[in-house]
Amino acid sequence: MTAEEFVRQLDAQNHALLSRLSPDDTLKPEVEGDLNVLNLLKVALKNEIEATEIAARWLVTTDDVDVKLALARQVGDEAKHYRLIAERLRGLGFDPVAFNPLAKGYGPLFHYLDTLQATVERVAAGQFTREAIAVVKNRQFIEFCQHAGDRDTAALYRDVIEPDERYHHELGRKLLLRFATSPETQAAAARAARRTLELAEELQRAALATAGIHHAPGC
Repeated sequence: MTAEEFVRQLDAQNHALLSRLSPDDTLKPEVEGDLNVLNLLKVALKNEIEATEIAARWLVTTDDVDVKLALARQVGDEAKHYRLIAERLRGLGFDPVAFNPLAKGYGPLFHYLDTLQATVERVAAGQFTREAIAVVKNRQFIEFCQHAGDRDTAALYRDVIEPDERYHHELGRKLLLRFATSPETQAAAARAARRTLELAEELQRAALATAGIHHAPGC
C-alpha cells in the first residue's frame, strides 16, 4: 500500500486500541492511593523527563536533518513542559527540586523505545503513537483537574501542553509518510506502534492495581 494508505490505517488502528486507555470503572485498585492533582503531576514529571531524554538520545544518533529538527523541537517542548509542571507544583505547595522523578529508574516504555534503531520504528512508536497516547491521557487529566476545581492546572494542559503533543503527533505523521514506503518499513512501523500501545496499557493496569492511579497525564 502507499505511505498515505498505511498511515491512515495505522492511525485508525491506534485509535481503536487507544479506547482501552480510557478509565474503566470496573477496575478497582488493590491499594488506594492519594489520587489528587499534586501526585498526578509528580507522575507527569517522570513522563516528561523520559520523553525529553529519549528524543535527545535519538536526535544525536540520526543523520537525517529533518528528523534531527523534529526531535530537537520535541526535546525543547518536553523540557518546557517539565519546567511548567514544576512551577505548578510549587504553586500547590510542593518543592520539585527535592523530588527526583527518576529515583526508581526509567520505565518499561522508555527502555523499549531506547532499543529502537530504525528511524521508521522510532517515529511510529515515539512521535506518532506515544504522542497520540499523550493527547488521550491529557484530555482525561484536564477533565480530572476541572472536577477537582484546579482550573490553573487544567489550563496549563489545555492551552500549552496538549497543543504541543498534537504538534509532535503531526510531525510523526509527516515523517511516517516519508519513511514508511515499503512493506518492510510499514511492517516495522506497525510492530513498533503496537508494542508502544501494549506497554502503555500494561503500565496503566499496573498503576491501577498497585497504587490506584488513573487519569495520569501523558507526555
